[in-house]
Amino acid sequence: MSTFKKGPVSGARSRKDAPVRKDPLASLRVAEMLSSKPFLPAEILSLIADHLPVQDLLRFARVSKRMQEMVYDDSRWIQRLRKMGCWNEIEARKLAEATNPSPSPDSPVFRRQSVGRGFASNVQIPQSPTKSAGRGLPHQATQVKRKSSIVPNIADGFDAVTLSPPNASQNTDAQKRPDDLHVLEHVKSIRGQSRQEYGKAYRALAPFYTDIAESRATSNYRVFKTYSSPEDQAQMLHQLAIFAMSDLTQGATTRQLCLENAISAFETAALNEFRLGYEAQDAEGSARKYGRVLSTLNGGQSAVEFFLHHNKLVAQKDTLGLPSDAVDYSTGRGVVSLERTQSFFNHLTVACQEEYGMLEKMFPNPGQVALMFFEKVGKDILSPYLTALFDEAHDRSVENYLAIVPGTFAQTVRLTSDLPSIDTSPEVSLHTVKQVLTQIYQPHLELYLKDELESFKSKSESQINEWDRALSEQASSTEMFLMSNINRQADKKDFLTSFKKVVMMPVNILPNMSSNKGTAKALVNGEAVPSQNPLRRADLSSNPVSRSGSSTPIPQEAPSTELAAKVAIMNSKLEGIRTLFSIEVALTLVHTAKQSLERIAQFVQMLAPVGPIAQAQCGAIFMTLLDILGTRHVKVGFDKAVSHLSSYNPRSLPADHPPDSTVHPLGTFLELVNVGDLIQQMLDVFYEQELIAAGLTDRSDFLDPTNKSKKAFEQMLDERVAAGLNKGIDVLIDEIDYLFATTQLPTDYNPPPPSAGDPTPLLDVGQTPTSTQILSLLSTHLSLLPGTADKTLLDVFSTELALRLFHSLCKHLKRQRISTTGSLRLIADINAYYSYIATLKNPDLLLYFRALRELTNVYIIEGKDVKGIAEVVADVERWRGVFRPEEVLEFAERRADWLAIRRGVEGAMYGQGCRVM
Repeated sequence: MSTFKKGPVSGARSRKDAPVRKDPLASLRVAEMLSSKPFLPAEILSLIADHLPVQDLLRFARVSKRMQEMVYDDSRWIQRLRKMGCWNEIEARKLAEATNPSPSPDSPVFRRQSVGRGFASNVQIPQSPTKSAGRGLPHQATQVKRKSSIVPNIADGFDAVTLSPPNASQNTDAQKRPDDLHVLEHVKSIRGQSRQEYGKAYRALAPFYTDIAESRATSNYRVFKTYSSPEDQAQMLHQLAIFAMSDLTQGATTRQLCLENAISAFETAALNEFRLGYEAQDAEGSARKYGRVLSTLNGGQSAVEFFLHHNKLVAQKDTLGLPSDAVDYSTGRGVVSLERTQSFFNHLTVACQEEYGMLEKMFPNPGQVALMFFEKVGKDILSPYLTALFDEAHDRSVENYLAIVPGTFAQTVRLTSDLPSIDTSPEVSLHTVKQVLTQIYQPHLELYLKDELESFKSKSESQINEWDRALSEQASSTEMFLMSNINRQADKKDFLTSFKKVVMMPVNILPNMSSNKGTAKALVNGEAVPSQNPLRRADLSSNPVSRSGSSTPIPQEAPSTELAAKVAIMNSKLEGIRTLFSIEVALTLVHTAKQSLERIAQFVQMLAPVGPIAQAQCGAIFMTLLDILGTRHVKVGFDKAVSHLSSYNPRSLPADHPPDSTVHPLGTFLELVNVGDLIQQMLDVFYEQELIAAGLTDRSDFLDPTNKSKKAFEQMLDERVAAGLNKGIDVLIDEIDYLFATTQLPTDYNPPPPSAGDPTPLLDVGQTPTSTQILSLLSTHLSLLPGTADKTLLDVFSTELALRLFHSLCKHLKRQRISTTGSLRLIADINAYYSYIATLKNPDLLLYFRALRELTNVYIIEGKDVKGIAEVVADVERWRGVFRPEEVLEFAERRADWLAIRRGVEGAMYGQGCRVM
């Protein structure tokens, strides 16, 4: 090597002064030291880990600390436990709050959760320089130390599991452990320990699961070699089916299919043993054993289906009875009898009790099986039998059909209550029973409800028509009886006229009248001919209305004059007001409606849509009752009563008619009003007990058609009562006017002056008999009103009656002659009227009668004091607007001495004779 040294170039820097050249790879080496070798994103790594088998997953955890934390993440194992149905979130939260309320930042749980959150957000967790290693750096000892420090400790749930797949040669895993049969029951929901809890199940079940997937013959399955009893084998297969749900790796579908084939083969063998035990009636032996084996395996659905489809009761249902056996021919044509159908239900009850006893022994869950068995009985036994029975009953008569449908429903409900109660939820049992009943009766309910409503309507209309026919016949018979004598007198006159003509004819023209001698003699003598008057009093008693006890009394003898006959006919019509509608008829209709409602209400408890339809039909029955009883009976009766009241005329009564304290037709009408009120109360009780108490309608629902119909009936009744009371006021005022005209004597208010030789008689200053009779008439009729209508209507009635009485009194006073002496009795009468009106407690009415009481002062003043009379007449404030002075002057003109004082009174009032004027 030459030792020649190159000399420095002139102007150049020395070597020491020259800048040091930097290595261009130095920055890369520094970056390598800070950044570890490249890695995949956390999401992709987590997705890869999700599809790794458990053995590979444990190997994956040994790669690095980061992979270990990802594999050991609690959410990964919770996911597997959830798929197996072994994770309870509520229990996990309670345990977490009880054991570790608030983990500290230095705890492993907190760090693991922080690392998990960091991977979830794809954020790299910075590592200390001592734990990081760069590629290509000469720190081999540090890397070896780091790798050895991240090897996981697998003593937390997977200590007995090898990292290689188990095979048949590994006898250690095939050892029989008693806890393995119920390993899933011991898996707990503990946060932070889910990997260990899953490891328990994996250690016990993975060897059997893998063996089934690898073995080809069923006899070689390790599960059947390890466990010999069918109960243990079923329990282990059941756990393996659950464990297979956590298999998310490649080939999971094939392994699960192999497991399903193994379970299916075992289920077939067990079901065959169950069938042999059931056919041999070995309910406590083989059938009981394998019924529980199948229930443990997969719920025992195959055993339940075999029991239901091959049940001996269903196969031999004809031995219970046929629909034709329920027909009773003892009544003639034959009707379906509920007594005979009860025999069928008795046999069915006994047979069902036997089957219930067997299934209770064979199945570990007899309650659910019993409900399914009842559904089978309802579908295959009850439904065909009842369908044929209903068709048979409907073909024979509608009445028989209406009795059989609800009757058999009650028998079916009784059948369900007679069956033994097996351990099951009452709500579930009741719902199942309702569901079965709904399926049985729903196809027939529409026709039944339609026939029920039509039958009730037909019966009710028939009852009303019968009552109307009876009333018409009674009225016709009564009129013919009362007019019978009038017709006989006309017949007698016609016969005598014809007889005189016949006598004047030639003898040879006369026919042989020997056979008519009795008739002629009777006619001439005016006697009754029995064959010509078939209408006798005894014959009228055959009328249904007469038999009801509310008939109109008929006189023993028919009237002899036409006037008397017409008066008797009018009286009979007025008497017949009380029979225009009957409480007996209303009671019969209510009882008929009650029977229909009780039959229909049984179906309200059924499920929709049957229950709501039946409930609506109950309302339709009640509305039909209101319509027929109100429109066809009560309303028509009130209209006839008002018409009869309009025809009443007290002046048409005979002169010898005895005075009475009541207007008989008005009293009869008020009795009719009381009957109408009783009918309304009867309907209210029916509404409360049959509809409200039974929950068929809601009183507060104003849109309900039932409530609207009830309000309409009450409104109709109030309108009819108001119309009748209005006509009753007319009748009562006519009676009062009649009493004024016939009983008020001229000497009551104008007694004759004493004669010259007679001593002065004692003056009677009390009430007149007329006022006493009128007040008695008013008080009697007003006392009948309370209870017949509401208070508002009665107040209107009493007010109108009092005003009409006031006007009648005014007209009556204008027809009288009143002396000063007789005015004392007038004052007594007016005070009596005033006192009676005061009992009505109406201040407005007292204003009128107070003015009427002040009016009597016009008559008490002596005739000499014409100025005082004029002052009383002209005092406007005294009359308070009730009377005008001109009207008071008209009353003053009724004074007995008016002709003598007229000039003076008018002069004092109008200034006559004043010279200034």
